[in-house]
Amino acid sequence: MSENPIDEVTIAAAERLLGIAYSQSERTQMRDNLGQQIAFAEASRAVRRPNALPPAHLFDPRLRGFTMPAQSAMNVPLAAPALPADDADIAFAPVRHLAAWIAAGQLSSRRLTGIYLERIARIGPAVNAFATVTADLALAQAARADALLAAGTWLGPLHGIPYAAKDLIDTAGITTGWGAEPYADRVPEEDATIVTRLAAAGAVLLGKATLGALAFGDIWYGGTTRNPWNTEEGSRGSSAGSASATAAGLAAFAIGSETLGSIVAPSARCGTVGLRPTFGRVSRAGAMALCWSLDKLGPITRSVGDIALVLSAINGFDAADEGSIDAPFGWDAARPAKGMRAGYIASEFTDPLDVAVLDALLEIGVTPVPIELANLPYEALQNLLFAEGAAAFEDLTLDGGDDMLKRQDPGAWPNSFRKARFMSAVDHIQLDRLRRQTMREMDAVFGRVDVMVAPIVTGKMTIIGNMTGHPGLAVRTGFAQLRTREMPAFLNAVVQEKAGALHTVPHAISILAPLFDEAAALTVGLALEQAMGVASRRPPLG
Repeated sequence: MSENPIDEVTIAAAERLLGIAYSQSERTQMRDNLGQQIAFAEASRAVRRPNALPPAHLFDPRLRGFTMPAQSAMNVPLAAPALPADDADIAFAPVRHLAAWIAAGQLSSRRLTGIYLERIARIGPAVNAFATVTADLALAQAARADALLAAGTWLGPLHGIPYAAKDLIDTAGITTGWGAEPYADRVPEEDATIVTRLAAAGAVLLGKATLGALAFGDIWYGGTTRNPWNTEEGSRGSSAGSASATAAGLAAFAIGSETLGSIVAPSARCGTVGLRPTFGRVSRAGAMALCWSLDKLGPITRSVGDIALVLSAINGFDAADEGSIDAPFGWDAARPAKGMRAGYIASEFTDPLDVAVLDALLEIGVTPVPIELANLPYEALQNLLFAEGAAAFEDLTLDGGDDMLKRQDPGAWPNSFRKARFMSAVDHIQLDRLRRQTMREMDAVFGRVDVMVAPIVTGKMTIIGNMTGHPGLAVRTGFAQLRTREMPAFLNAVVQEKAGALHTVPHAISILAPLFDEAAALTVGLALEQAMGVASRRPPLG
């Protein structure tokens, strides 16, 4: 403990940091017995803990009485048109088409992998979406996929399909640097569970996609990851590289992670389809922990149907992840959306592009249902993330390693982690109770509707959906004409001084569904994708 004694002046100063006020007599009473409390905290800090070690209290999104929704048999047709002659058309083809061409012997995994590696070499520098390119490994895995197919073994829809993995997902013998300077030379010895499952499904690892340092933003130790639609701006984060690479046709799909918007936000900016799965559905074993009660891994693709193919491969219980939940998954792509009910908060639909989604829902036979949530301080729940993140990287903060991080503004992790040291444990528990209250609010909403639709960046549903563990699907619904400086600074790491030319950038909507009912979100998402007709447009990078 510090040699400086605790006095009433010190206590009064601490009160201001916590937003409370005690009397002078109460401060005097505390003065002599605060020492033991501080000693206990210091003793705990002296214990070094691995990043993967979770708290004793594990988050479970299921309220008492929860019933797992029934799952359809998987039905995502792999029928495809004739193989295009142009490599770019092949690169941007949906996974289901690539799978059909490979299964029929019209396209080899070796050729497809070569197409993506060539694009990474030629286009990749413009978007800075890869921290590491694993060309030799990818070609070896592609050769294995082709050999298996030649011998009569087809591993499924991802057989021979090249992908990128966010660089917080462990890959044996391959640098996994978490986007942060202190870990830039980190090389794990084992693959994460999700990498093992994708390999078993025949997928080919092209490399590690960039992320904002320690899963925040789009700035990492190698620079800034760019939006393929407007390379003057960042691609949002933290699954910055996963969304950017997929949007730019540098991979067939990618794996991202989300704690508080890190799949859906870059997907919205880059125009990809991104799924934040239900908390606990996809194993996080072998992935960097930022917030044990919030972290999720999920797929990023260029079409809704492809999400189901990837999710089917990575879904499943894993004892190595103490937050893992045994939940089946299936989706029938032929299921009609007509007759479903979609809740929305009317006050959040002010952007004409979002209002157009409500009109499109009516056209496809989905009934928009206005809903309201209790007036609660939902934004305050973000302090749960800051506290867990500060705990996950306590050593970095206390040892001064956070000074190595490139981003040091007030909203960046170093400052957030430092501030979190002054959060009250009592307030933290009260926030956890607020989280339970919010879970009950969402449970009541989904008693009335099949899905919810919500803006991704504005409004409160991205915070709420992550805190309650509900799945969320980002789907492109249109385009906006914006100048870089018109982008909110907190969403855009590269804010230019000059207005510059107008840029066409994608706009997206979030579709939230009941726990473990990703199928409902996919059904509405597919219907919107087809009705709005904007999914096939490509960014201007070639």
